[in-house]
Amino acid sequence: MARVQLALNVADLDSAIAFYRDLFKTEPHKIRDGYANFEVADPPLKLILFENGRGGDLNHLGIEVETTGDVAAETERLAGLGHDLDVEDGVVCCHAEQDKAWASDPSGLRWEVYAVTDDNPAPSLELIPLVDEAGAACDVDGEACCTEPLTSG
Repeated sequence: MARVQLALNVADLDSAIAFYRDLFKTEPHKIRDGYANFEVADPPLKLILFENGRGGDLNHLGIEVETTGDVAAETERLAGLGHDLDVEDGVVCCHAEQDKAWASDPSGLRWEVYAVTDDNPAPSLELIPLVDEAGAACDVDGEACCTEPLTSG
């Protein structure tokens, strides 16, 4: 069996374990001092948590589901467990139209649950990359790649 391994730094191990137990609907496989791992069957994932007092080193992570109904079901389930969610329907992200819901773990690491509704939407405006005065790619709110509408004139 192949699966992705994801190692995360977390600020508080107990609250991180509680969040990931809820998100992946599974109990930890192993818990040690400052360490926990999950063997998640669906989606296939080996999740490793290291408590280091800072956490949240990644920008965000995601779980792609098959339908917008799946997004709605996960949104309802996570909200019912007390997690705050930001819902975005019909957004264009990563060159695809998506319905999604965002949840943040106790360290502030953002997770999206999303379904692609159109893998190749027609752009309403041509986009150009933002660059700084030296021509280097911009960084807005931690995003390494960003675009703005190309306007005439």
